[in-house]
Amino acid sequence: MPKGYVIGRAKVSDATKWAGYAAKASEVMKIYGGTPIVRGGQMTVGEGEGRARNIIIEFNDFASARAYLFSPEYAEARKLREGAGEIDLVAVEGA
Repeated sequence: MPKGYVIGRAKVSDATKWAGYAAKASEVMKIYGGTPIVRGGQMTVGEGEGRARNIIIEFNDFASARAYLFSPEYAEARKLREGAGEIDLVAVEGA
């Protein structure tokens, strides 16, 4: 069965608020069996629009990645992020 991934691209405008969100989201990630593969670090834009902060979280399957994104626990984390920046998040199935 293919792995599932949550991929995010973020622009942080309030690092203090974002840190609270990130801590809570990390707790929730563990509940759903997620493992961070990429969290920030260096990046270079090859094409299109890039954002400075990028994340990839690996899950056992697509259903688990999707469950994480739409969980009530993650909804609580999202509230902590309000006004702290912008993020695009997608759940994808691996090859």
